[in-house]
This record gives sequence, C-alpha cells and structure tokens, in this order.
Amino acid sequence: MTDAQIRIVRAIQAGLPLSEAPFDEIAERAGVSLDELLARLREWQADGTIRRFGAILKHHNAGYAANAMVAWNVPENAIEAFAHIATSLRSVSHCYQRPRFEGFEYNLYTMIHGKRREDCEAAAAGIADRTGITDYRMLYTTAEFKKSSPVYFASTDESG
Repeated sequence: MTDAQIRIVRAIQAGLPLSEAPFDEIAERAGVSLDELLARLREWQADGTIRRFGAILKHHNAGYAANAMVAWNVPENAIEAFAHIATSLRSVSHCYQRPRFEGFEYNLYTMIHGKRREDCEAAAAGIADRTGITDYRMLYTTAEFKKSSPVYFASTDESG
C-alpha cells in the first residue's frame, strides 16, 4: 500500500465521524482530497477490500441483553447448507467454521443475540429445526473485557 492509502485506512478505521460531512473530515485527516478519498473507497469497495460502511450498535444499550456463542457439530458435507440457513437469521451476527478438537467435536460457531436468553434459545432451536443439526452447545457471555474493531495501521502516536 502507498503512504496515502495507509493514511486513508488510518483515518477510516476508527469509524465515521458524526458530522454533516464525515468524508470531508476523513479526507482532511488522511491528507488527501475528497475526490481522491472517494475514488479510493469506491475502488476498494469494487475489488472487495471494503465490503460496506455500517454502524456498530452497542447491543446492551439497544435492549439486547443476551448473547450466546453457539457451537455446532455439523457434518462436513452439510457445512455450506447449515451456514446458509444460520446466516439468514437476523439474530445471527457471526458464523465461523473452525477445526474440531479431541473432546470437543464442534466445528461451526454462530453468535446469536436476543433481548432475553429465551430469544437466543429460540433462534438456536429454529436453526436446529431447519437444518436437522441438533448437537449444539450454547455458551452465554458472562463478562465482556474488550470489543473493538481491528486496527490495521496504528498511528505512530498510539501505544501497544
């Protein structure tokens, strides 16, 4: 990446500023023109480097007090179909495949959010009903220690 591209990434990775002209502010922070910034963002969106810009909702503040990582034991030949069904639910924010481990045979993980635990349980049961996969474990969050977006290029004034 060029120096200008790295400055653009640094300027956008902390999120959009709450202003009437957020991209003007980002361009200024990155030291590029607004036209250059928008052209680069369009290019990155076209090639898949950036999928989208979106808001990050603090789910507890919005009334979603329950969330569970659900570990699923999905046969290898059913992974794609399972993932398609699970990710179609609005209550599922993440779906990952990971390796199985001896003594822990789960290989797919969904993050399910609800206003109450019962909502998470209903969503998991719905996935089980639609996929036929009934071997799963629900791991509820008991404490959150860190939740942030990734930082790809730290500023020179940021510390570890």
